[in-house]
Amino acid sequence: PTRDGGTRDATFNFKQDGEKLTGTMTGPQGDIELKDGVVKGDDVSFNVALSFGGNDVKLIYKGKVAGDEIKFTRQREGADQTQEFTIKRAK
Repeated sequence: PTRDGGTRDATFNFKQDGEKLTGTMTGPQGDIELKDGVVKGDDVSFNVALSFGGNDVKLIYKGKVAGDEIKFTRQREGADQTQEFTIKRAK
């Protein structure tokens, strides 16, 4: 989701090793490395660091796996507002 309520396409590539999660998020800013990724049961979490006009932003992702989908909430570090979205496994 975007700030104005629109959407953008993004691709997440995940690699799980035990409880450790690594990978990338690919979108308008190119490939961005996932940081501090953790998988515990159906719960998934990771952070992404972005830079907009010289301002560094950390986004915190928390999700719940359900079949071929992950329902996520995304929050900017230090902000109270969250955004919800669902990603689906590519077929």
